[in-house]
Amino acid sequence: MPAQSGQNCKQSKCSIMKVSLAMVKEATGKSFKIIDHTADVGIIAYGAVIKQVFVNAALALFSLITELEDVGEELKYDVEVASEDRESLLVEWLNELVYLFDAEHVLLQRFDIQELSNTRLKAACYGEKFDPSRHRIKTGVKAATYHMLRIDKDNKGYKAQVIFDI
Repeated sequence: MPAQSGQNCKQSKCSIMKVSLAMVKEATGKSFKIIDHTADVGIIAYGAVIKQVFVNAALALFSLITELEDVGEELKYDVEVASEDRESLLVEWLNELVYLFDAEHVLLQRFDIQELSNTRLKAACYGEKFDPSRHRIKTGVKAATYHMLRIDKDNKGYKAQVIFDI
């Protein structure tokens, strides 16, 4: 029986394959990079396929917030977002994750995108509640923005650039 939104997710309950940051880096050469931007911070997420870009953008977001290695996978959150186009969908996705952090005080470190079209995304996100004795907040991210937003495809795959308001 799969875990429901916000319920405990021990290995015996979850049958979805775990994709670690190391596995993503090995498959694509790089998963994301942080870019400097005046008074804000940006990321460029990479992927051989567009799903990978959305996963890597989420990983980059939470790597700005905390050390991903310190985050467990005790909780599962089901996330669904919709928007008018792929670029807007990326912003909506990231802002929904920021909302989960702000409202539920949850840090996420694994993202399984189950459905992705140009206008809709459905994912299972795994993490744990923020614990100040174990987690250090590095950067307070307010929101993903549309400033300099872009998703490109070339012969190596996809890359997306997002600027975050901090």
